[in-house]
Order: sequence, then structure tokens, then C-alpha cells
Amino acid sequence: MQPTFLPWSGYFHLMSEVDIFVYLDDAQFQKSSWHNRNRISLNNASHWLTVPVLHQHLEQTLLETRLKNTIPWREKMTRLLEQTYAKHPFSHELTDFIELISNANFTSLAELNIALIEMMAQKLSINCQTIRSSELDIPGVRTQRLVSILHDIKATEYLSPQGAREYLTADSFIEKTDITLSFQQFEPQIYPKIKAEHFIEKLSMLDVVMNIGWCDSKAYITQIPQVINHETR
Repeated sequence: MQPTFLPWSGYFHLMSEVDIFVYLDDAQFQKSSWHNRNRISLNNASHWLTVPVLHQHLEQTLLETRLKNTIPWREKMTRLLEQTYAKHPFSHELTDFIELISNANFTSLAELNIALIEMMAQKLSINCQTIRSSELDIPGVRTQRLVSILHDIKATEYLSPQGAREYLTADSFIEKTDITLSFQQFEPQIYPKIKAEHFIEKLSMLDVVMNIGWCDSKAYITQIPQVINHETR
């Protein structure tokens, strides 16, 4: 999976279902994508959080994509998060997010994204092994490179997000390897949100945590039936 910025709950569900999770940190950066932005709920509407980056060349990878540190985006983003979630049940958990977002030592988009993902995975008690594709030095593109990576790590089954179904079929994945292909089964459920007039699905996992905390978020991504009532806490 490509390391995206503050991913949604489905990303972590996928991580929780596998033994080995590969960050495709050398994938090509795509402008105006989940690579450097995601959504939170602000004033009962979806709001984009965007990390400004430098576009140095068309084929730059996530690892090569530099953060635009010439503007105070870190301060603006953390201030917005603090104001947005100040009265949420688990606002105190925002500290871990702000610490990483504020860390100016991160100069690469991939490094920032992976640091945030791994912090969240640890809080969610996800214990899969993680590998970075940039460290494997495997050539190729699209499905052929994916198959080569799977063979390199001696995988017997590949769990794919539903969004990749079309291109894996078009690229004849099952004809290229004897590795079993499975597709993720995950549907985001409604979770309690304070002062929300309507539910907005597939927001960043950050929004889930601010509303129900890490413990219930673990149950949320694994889709364990739960009853949450903040009024009785």
C-alpha cells in the first residue's frame, strides 16, 4: 500500500488482517491525491487537511517528495486540529498526532506519512511486520512489480483493497503468479460524533480516534460488535 496522509479506517483494517505490510514508498507521487491530504469533520462538513509539497519533477516518488517548509503549514494545521477537536471526548489523544506533524525533521512526504501510520498502528495494537519497497530494490511497474515484491517476501496470499480490483484483473494478476488473490472486506460503520447533524463516512482515522478513542477504534477497524455511549462514560 502507498503510504498516504492520515489514512482512513479501512487502511488500518487492511494492516490488521495481514502478516506483512509493504509500504510502496517509492511509488510515484500523485498531485491532489490521498498522498498528501485527507479529510476531517469541521462544522458538520468534510474539510481537507493538506500537506504542501514541492513538485520537482513529474516522476518523483513519495520518498523523493519534499515537504514545503518555507511556509508555516505545520503551525496552521496543528492549530486547526486543536480548535476542531478541543471539546471531543478524546481530544487529549491529539498530542501524538501534533508531535509528529510539528516535527520539522521530516523533510520527505513518505517519512512523515509512515511515521503517522506507524504511530496509529501501534496505538491500535496492529502487530504486522512492515517493509518499505524502496529497500527491496525491485524494478518494474504496476502488477508485474507487485508480483515481484510478493515473490521476494515469499508471500502465499495477497490481500488487496477493493479499489485495485479493476487494474489487477486488467493486468492478469492471477495468470502471472500462483499467489492467492483476496480482496478486503470492510465497510465503515457509523460511530458516535459530538454535535454532528449527519454522518460523514471515510474520514481520516484521526476523526474516529477523537470521537471514540483508541480502544474502541481497535474494535471499529476489526468490526467487532460494540456499544458505545459517551453520555454514560
